[in-house]
Amino acid sequence: MTDTMQALVVLEPGRMEVRQVPIPVPGPNEVLARVRAVSICGTDAHLIRGDYPGFWPPAFPFIPGHEWAGEIAGLGPGADKYGWKVGDRVAGTSHDACGVCRECVEGRYNLCENYGRAGLHRQYGHNHQGADAEYVVQGVKTIFALPDALSFEDGALIDPASIALHVANRGNITPGDTVVITGAGAIGLLSGDAARIRGAGRVIVVGRGRRLAKAAALGFETVDYGTGDPVPAVRAMTGGLGADVALECAGVPEAVEWALEMLRRGGRCAAVGIPTVGVEIAMQRLVLDELELVGSRASAGEMRRVMPHVEDGRMRVRELVTHRFPLTEYATALATFNDRESGALKIVVAP
Repeated sequence: MTDTMQALVVLEPGRMEVRQVPIPVPGPNEVLARVRAVSICGTDAHLIRGDYPGFWPPAFPFIPGHEWAGEIAGLGPGADKYGWKVGDRVAGTSHDACGVCRECVEGRYNLCENYGRAGLHRQYGHNHQGADAEYVVQGVKTIFALPDALSFEDGALIDPASIALHVANRGNITPGDTVVITGAGAIGLLSGDAARIRGAGRVIVVGRGRRLAKAAALGFETVDYGTGDPVPAVRAMTGGLGADVALECAGVPEAVEWALEMLRRGGRCAAVGIPTVGVEIAMQRLVLDELELVGSRASAGEMRRVMPHVEDGRMRVRELVTHRFPLTEYATALATFNDRESGALKIVVAP
């Protein structure tokens, strides 16, 4: 191993380059991992564009990337006592929470009350250096053993698969429910699989273009919002009543409004998309129809639980990989990801 590695460095909003940087050194209870595959997330695109100034990242230059898999290349002090050894295959997630606040102790480490506080919390690829590089350092709480049956490419999609399972859990889907999903991107499609895992009787995906065609190919019912208002279409498909559960995976104000309007009385909407502008909520109907609107942030324990579903094909991550690039071509990979006409769903980068 040399002293330097290739990494994608965002120098300032909208300006990035692949350059040589020092290989990071793992600290106590951390590992150094050789990144074999890392996938591009919508958050990466927003962060690189500068949509979260001063928050994600807190400062530049910055290495993004948080959906990755690889093998352990080095152990920091104490990491071995958790059973990790050099050569172990792992998949990573982003939240390295404090572990002692109320939310962490109750299992909701994605809501750590010490978020972003130095020495207590890190979110890799968001407020701490990420995995768009040949090597990454992460804490032992954020890595999970990758089963032999899964490739590194599969492993790079375990994190988004866990996010999809978390939003389905937040939607409190019960067997036989009719579930509508707004947004036919990767998280939306994986959420369709997660809804089925939880027992949904019907899954309707709202989207357009190639992504909606992919939803149909995966066996979901579809509504094309490009041909008109999708709300009456969904209501017509549900006997005028609406869906039991909506999973909002688009992150745009209009889609949030649609999701709530598509619910039947007493319905529940779990939103994982993050709009960058405000949303108008029809509060009168929310109150009178006792609708529920809940947020869904990342995942909280679903990394380990989703792996068996990926192994047996019920969570179809392999179906969503549309493009592959080397790290040196990250700019092209990102442009492809941002081009809705490219058909891109999940793009995997190989450092």
